[in-house]
Amino acid sequence: MDPVTLSQMNERVSQLLAQRLGARGHSLRERVESRARVLPRKVRRAAQVLIAAQAQAASPKMIRQLDAAAVARAYDTCVHHLAPLGAGARLRRFALSVVTASALGIVVIGALALIVARLRGLI
Repeated sequence: MDPVTLSQMNERVSQLLAQRLGARGHSLRERVESRARVLPRKVRRAAQVLIAAQAQAASPKMIRQLDAAAVARAYDTCVHHLAPLGAGARLRRFALSVVTASALGIVVIGALALIVARLRGLI
């Protein structure tokens, strides 16, 4: 794994912590420590993996020993939890839930109307 890529990953997670959770500090370590109680355990551990990887990246020999897959998983975990769900996506999801609930209501009322009509001998 490239030290520049690792640094960009840490910066992105640090930026998201500041934006989404109001974390204070300049480094990822400081920001994670400032908002540790708010973060789920899984995300805290993933952030710690990124912090440890950044520390290892300082030495060229140590960076070769990094588990790139574990670092990528940790980054994905952090970003998935911290990335904002856009307003458009929230609105679409809400509209879809309203439409599906209405459609289900119409189907149930129609089925009940057919059953009542059948019992009364209208059909």
